[in-house]
Amino acid sequence: MRARLCAGACAEPDVGRLFRLKGRCGSGKTMELGSCLEGGTEAAGEEGEPAVKKRRLLCLEFASVANCDSAVAQCYLAENDWEMERALNSYFEPPVEESALERRPETSAEPKIYVDLTNEETTDSTSSKISPSEDTQQENGSMFSFITWNIDGLDLNNLAERARGVCSYLVLYSPDVVFLQEVIPPYCSYLKKRAKNYEIITGHEEGYFTAIMLKKSRVKLKSQEIIPFPSTSMMRNLLCVHVNVSGNELCLMTSHLESTKGHAKERMNQLKIVLKKMQEAPESATVIFAGDTNLRDQEVTRCGGLPNNIVDVWEFLGKPKHCQYTWDTQMNSNLGITAACKLRFDRIFFRAAAEEGHIIPRSLDLLGLEKLDCGRFPSDHWGLLCNLDIIL
Repeated sequence: MRARLCAGACAEPDVGRLFRLKGRCGSGKTMELGSCLEGGTEAAGEEGEPAVKKRRLLCLEFASVANCDSAVAQCYLAENDWEMERALNSYFEPPVEESALERRPETSAEPKIYVDLTNEETTDSTSSKISPSEDTQQENGSMFSFITWNIDGLDLNNLAERARGVCSYLVLYSPDVVFLQEVIPPYCSYLKKRAKNYEIITGHEEGYFTAIMLKKSRVKLKSQEIIPFPSTSMMRNLLCVHVNVSGNELCLMTSHLESTKGHAKERMNQLKIVLKKMQEAPESATVIFAGDTNLRDQEVTRCGGLPNNIVDVWEFLGKPKHCQYTWDTQMNSNLGITAACKLRFDRIFFRAAAEEGHIIPRSLDLLGLEKLDCGRFPSDHWGLLCNLDIIL
């Protein structure tokens, strides 16, 4: 969720900015993000423009997404046969010449720029944070972990560095599952390229959407489905996957519920759909919903609270103060809001399998609390890391 400050109060996000983010091109022509991602060539063809003008339009679209000048855009597009997605991938993850690497002095303070998720080991100093005992627990199947994070893909500023920042946490913690919200096509392409040890299922292919990443070595996908929200005005839905982990059946769900205070009624309707779907899952399955709910506590109360067999994991773990607020403008400066707005938008709901005790939430922590070299955080939301015990 994105927000603006208005009249010194914690104002709601600009809905238009949230799901119709626009880039200003060099000619002064404004194009929607969706057209910049995949519609440029097709749209130009429909208008009967000559090839030269099509390429000029692609350059403008590339420049608006990558935040670069048109000359740079032309270079990347020409090198990638004027295919927008390939060119953006090349721009976000440029190749490094071996000779250039050899010329660069080795310094311990030099930041790691390239993140390769195909290798779960990392030489980063932060790798020391990984507990050997937890590695062993994952290997022998006694622990399950996941991350949920609204990665704010609609904010194109410093997008490449912020994406690498998110990926560094995936390398560090090597979660079994990742729930993402506000993914855009270039970001998704980047993840597919770098996170080859994960299978990625998306809730949409255009605009912005949710995604679930499953570690291939541990999580076996059985089926997937998308549940539409009939009256959404913000392209929202519920993404569900049925998987098996260490012999345990799980139903995993994520969503990005309707944003802003003015859409509370729709958001509560969406929450009811989520809870109903959790209730309908097979009794033999452990059910986990994790995502950006945009919920206020009073809205949950107005919906009648959670069903008796579904718990809010943060509450189940004793309401730990260190991870209460996932959207905190006092600590997170990405949006430039001076007033302090602290909200628990990102939530995890858990329904145990009928045979109780097989999988139990154990801990919850915030991610993304450190600024990147660009001076910004990976997202305007903090991520949540959840560890669960699997009782063998």
